[in-house]
Amino acid sequence: MPETDYLKIPRERVGVLIGKEGKTKKIIENTTQTILDIDSDEGTVTIYPQENMEDPLGIWKTNYIVKAIGRGFNPKTALKLKEDEMYLEVLKLTDAVGKNKKALSRQKGRIIGRNGITKEIITDMADVDMAVYGKTVSLIGRMENIMVAKEAINMILSGSRHKTIYSYLENQKRERKEKEFKEVMGISHEKIELRDDLD
Repeated sequence: MPETDYLKIPRERVGVLIGKEGKTKKIIENTTQTILDIDSDEGTVTIYPQENMEDPLGIWKTNYIVKAIGRGFNPKTALKLKEDEMYLEVLKLTDAVGKNKKALSRQKGRIIGRNGITKEIITDMADVDMAVYGKTVSLIGRMENIMVAKEAINMILSGSRHKTIYSYLENQKRERKEKEFKEVMGISHEKIELRDDLD
C-alpha cells in the first residue's frame, strides 16, 4: 500500500481546493481514490490512500493535483494530472529576477502580455495549460510540450523580443504536427501491409 504524503499550499488557495460544500475535495478523492485531510489555517494537506486504490501512483498524482491548485490552476485543469502522460512544472520567477518586486511584476506582465495575449499564444502553440501565480509560472501538459513552453518563458525572461518567441513557437508547433502526421501515416501504412499479408 502506498505511503501517506503531505504538502503545503497557500492559505488563500485552500478554499479552491475544498470547493463549495466540499465538492472539489470529494471529486479529487473519488477520482484518485485517496483521502485528503486539509488544515485550512495552516494550508497543509495530508494525502492518504483509500483501501480500494488501484493506481500505484495515486498518492503521487494527487500530490501534484493539489500542488497545481495551490499554484493557481482551477481544479478541472489540475485534474488532468491524473493521466499518466501529463506533468506539472513549476518555474520560480525569483530565480530569474531575484527579490526585486518591480522586476518580478514586469516579467509576469511580459509572460501574460497585454490582455493575456502572450500567455494565450504560448498555451495554444505549445498545447499546455499555464498559471501565473505569486512568484511562479506553472505548466501542465505532456513533457515535450512543457519543454517548448518553458523555453519560450525563458526567452521572455532573458529579454527576447515577442516576435522571436512567437516564431520559435510556430516552428515547434509545425514540427510537432509533422511528427504526429508521420506517426499516424506510419500506423496506417502498417495496417495496410498487415491487411495485404492477411489477404
